[in-house]
Amino acid sequence: MLYSTNMSMEININCDLGEKSKHHSNIYDPDLLEIVNSANIACGFHAGDEETMHQTIKISKRNGVSIGAHPSFNDPENFGRERINLSDTEIKKLIIDQYEILQKIAVKYNMSVSHVKPHGALNNMACEDIELATVIAKTINEISKDLIYLVPTGSKMEQAAKKLNMKIACEIFADRNYEDDGNLVSRKKPHALIIDPELAKKHVLSMVKNQTLNCHSGKQIPCEIDSVCIHGDNINSLNTAKTIKNNLLENGLKLKQLNLMKKFTND
Repeated sequence: MLYSTNMSMEININCDLGEKSKHHSNIYDPDLLEIVNSANIACGFHAGDEETMHQTIKISKRNGVSIGAHPSFNDPENFGRERINLSDTEIKKLIIDQYEILQKIAVKYNMSVSHVKPHGALNNMACEDIELATVIAKTINEISKDLIYLVPTGSKMEQAAKKLNMKIACEIFADRNYEDDGNLVSRKKPHALIIDPELAKKHVLSMVKNQTLNCHSGKQIPCEIDSVCIHGDNINSLNTAKTIKNNLLENGLKLKQLNLMKKFTND
């Protein structure tokens, strides 16, 4: 079904990439980088290493994909998905260190880290905790006011970033279900993931069209949507990404790199 509404709006597709580890293969990363517009690259703390960062940046450049840091807790054993309580100073160092690791490699390819998106438990905790969200937002803002902060729409992270007048891109998750409070359904629950690409396609287009979060219960929450996240560790991630991209294009949306979206440029 094609929507006849004014869908000349811009949208971005992002994906978590370079996450090679014992938990996850990055075998499909080159294919995903031909589909998505922006890459959130693991910086070695939850997954990935210097080699995967080089590879991911190199392929991103070839495909015109913007790159972002994907900082996490230093917990490769649990893929950064276990909650860890750290001090504000430790959180700040965590973000800065991972940004600098990736940026140092990016400049070798005449690229620049243009956005930051926290990973896993760090992201989930900041969605719920305004104090943690504020620490992360202030840290990113101190690194550079030009950095785009990629945050889950409707989250405490969005609230904290708006108070600082940061460049914000609000994202939805193509392959995840939502609770009625707007947070993601825990991966420990059986209905957390949307595996079927066709279901994910409908899920995404409906949310983008209506600018709402579609909760598992049927509830809809009004929100801002700039970007759609495809998870690279989903068994059907490649098919999901292709299906969603084609469906968005068929419905008249313009796909853009985060840093080239009109809201972040003077054009």
